[in-house]
Amino acid sequence: MHLKDLARLAEGFSPTPRMPVLFLGHGSPMNAIEENTFVQGFRKIGSELPRPNAILCISAHWETRGTRVTAMAMPRTIHDFGGFPQALFEVQYPAPGSPELATTTQDLLAPTPVELDESWGLDHGAWSVIKHLYPDADVPVVQLSLDRGLSARQHYELGRQLAPLRDRGVLIVGSGNLVHNLGMVAWDHLNDAYAYDWAAEARTRMNALIMAGDHARLQDPHALGKAFQLA
Repeated sequence: MHLKDLARLAEGFSPTPRMPVLFLGHGSPMNAIEENTFVQGFRKIGSELPRPNAILCISAHWETRGTRVTAMAMPRTIHDFGGFPQALFEVQYPAPGSPELATTTQDLLAPTPVELDESWGLDHGAWSVIKHLYPDADVPVVQLSLDRGLSARQHYELGRQLAPLRDRGVLIVGSGNLVHNLGMVAWDHLNDAYAYDWAAEARTRMNALIMAGDHARLQDPHALGKAFQLA
């Protein structure tokens, strides 16, 4: 981390005890408006966490060529889905952005070029989760994109460069699903306690690798067999 980055952090956010990092499976967009165990779990997490100065969210639904970070003062709520009830399209999550956090993130990720983005906003991978953590929309939120041209290993290294944010009250949130093969969804079992064998195997093995801290193998999931490839 460069001295200029430390100075920028000092100007924008006061030092805090180290914040956790959250990796949340956001599931169906309907979790934004339904009452279920997903929502109850998100609320519980929000009630137990120290209040952050800001949130940096990495959503599986924002893939770009190159790396981008939202830098607008008021990000729009993006309804990036189709075929759902009108009530879901009417949800707004008017959390402010944080241009200061955006530029600090840009600096921390050097020498990787990071574009300050003024057009994206908050996609449902971000707002459908964060609205349950902080329903008053009073914590600034910035989104960081996934670069289609980078490997999982390269993204992992970028994540390591963001670690200093945790000591300045920034809550880092990863939002996506470990199993997300929409082409294989069993629509007739959608609300049942049901899983394909390969999906259950992939989830169980991923959980075991996470709990064991085996980050190296997690960075190359396609080398772990057919179940991971299908997931």
